[in-house]
Amino acid sequence: MKTLAVGLFGICGAMLRYLIGLWAQDWWASPFPFGTLTANFLGCLFLGWFSGWAASIPNMPAWLRLGIGTGFVGAFTTFSALSMESVTLVQDGQLGVALLYVLISLFGGLALAWIGHGISRRYARRPAKGDEPR
Repeated sequence: MKTLAVGLFGICGAMLRYLIGLWAQDWWASPFPFGTLTANFLGCLFLGWFSGWAASIPNMPAWLRLGIGTGFVGAFTTFSALSMESVTLVQDGQLGVALLYVLISLFGGLALAWIGHGISRRYARRPAKGDEPR
């Protein structure tokens, strides 16, 4: 069941990554790899949030956690594209742009994962309506 969930969620993540990549490249109309950057940033924010949120749900099935975290987000984000696009920028003589891309990706991704996790933890602590102490 876990393998099937990772595969099915992965299909969805890969298709959405492709569409967001096309949209972002079209929106920015730039040779800078905004498509991959956008997908990776969204994936970092979502995985940070999802990890914190899922941890607050003790009965969440392992297949669902793996399907979303490993399958969907794993296929949605792409370190290999980041790496290859950086190599291509260096080969095209754009060392500064490549370095900027890697640094923005690394620190932006870490910051967004941290923010996503913080959002989930902040809202997980709120008592449900009607459960407030009297």
